[in-house]
Amino acid sequence: MVDAPGIPLSVLDLSPIPSGASASSALRDTIEMARAAEAAGYRRFWLAEHHGIASVASSSPEVMIGAVAAATRTLRVGSGGIMLPNHAPLKVAETFRALAGLYPGPDGRGRIDLGIGRAPGTDARTAIALRRSREGRIQAVEASASTSSMNNSEGFFQLWILRGRSLMSQATIAR
Repeated sequence: MVDAPGIPLSVLDLSPIPSGASASSALRDTIEMARAAEAAGYRRFWLAEHHGIASVASSSPEVMIGAVAAATRTLRVGSGGIMLPNHAPLKVAETFRALAGLYPGPDGRGRIDLGIGRAPGTDARTAIALRRSREGRIQAVEASASTSSMNNSEGFFQLWILRGRSLMSQATIAR
């Protein structure tokens, strides 16, 4: 264990994107850093939530927690933190309950940590994109998907807007 006397050591990672690198490589670097931290005896590896920063890939700590937990065995993995103004509290609790079930740890006592905060943790434009109204959310995703940080040469995702009832949405997906 690499702990200083009486002080357990941990990592808080933002998945920084070095100049000239891609978000994908930054996320892979985060997983490799977690493996190295576990091998060195660190206790925890937490992932931050930041939005709207082109040089930071850590906008979805819950996704990265799953990836880091899958790549490690004993390291406690968590969020530092999930900003509650950006998320529905029930969804946060359910997501972390699922992560805890998937990655129980070698002792069966769990190794997933949920750190929460109350700041929006972003700029005004992104805060608007995180608003709760249904139409506001759809418009914000459309606008965000067209920005250079989300729509780059890696083609992070294809956006489908499913409006209306379930059967109408299914018909759209089937096309």
